[in-house]
Amino acid sequence: MALNRRNFLILLGATTGATALGTLPSACAAQPVLGDKQNQSEETFKLPPLPYAYNALEPYIDTETMQFHHDKHHAAYVKNLNDAVNKYPELKRLSAEELLRNINNVPEDIRNTVRNNGGGHVNHSMFWEIMTPDGGGEPTGAIATAINQAFGSVDAFKQQFNDAGSKRFGSGWAWLVRNNEGKLQVISTANQDSPLMEGMYPIMGNDVWEHAYYLKYRNNRGEYLNQWWNLVNWEEINRRFEQAIAR
Repeated sequence: MALNRRNFLILLGATTGATALGTLPSACAAQPVLGDKQNQSEETFKLPPLPYAYNALEPYIDTETMQFHHDKHHAAYVKNLNDAVNKYPELKRLSAEELLRNINNVPEDIRNTVRNNGGGHVNHSMFWEIMTPDGGGEPTGAIATAINQAFGSVDAFKQQFNDAGSKRFGSGWAWLVRNNEGKLQVISTANQDSPLMEGMYPIMGNDVWEHAYYLKYRNNRGEYLNQWWNLVNWEEINRRFEQAIAR
């Protein structure tokens, strides 16, 4: 099945600069893979390993949730994304981030699959990296200064971020992004939609799908949102912020 040449050239041309500048999030770069290594090594997109043990985020996120979230949910997004791009071999030259940034030029018959599963892959690859067993506390460095300037205080930012997560009806994400005007903004998106599709750069995000918290917190999403701050990896978030500025 051939990809429309015009759309492919648009996709390729729109992504050349970003690739050359090395501005793509590192969480989705090639990494060691879990599971069937031979089969996965033949695929374009890989399931990145967790940067810590399944139980490392206890007591805030339980072991069973981490196992299912990473090994089942994220793995399914990767498989479905690979199945989609296998229909159009030309797309294998592009990263998942590039596909999302140019989602309207992705062939229509796989567009929703790429949107949902490419978003799920990119979102989760970031999610694992912005958490750490030694996380929490207050931000430092450039991101701390930017948050205080944009929101008045770190506490005010956290409240706005939590509100975005708690008020998202159904499944989705709460985000801190650098928007098209170069300013920090808190938003929420539905399902696995990525801010990349709106030209925004996701600096940090929290998953508010029920599979991210239900085994431990049941229907108390607000408690999950509050406890999640104990895991935030401010060093990684600061790196992503500096990367966003350099784009």
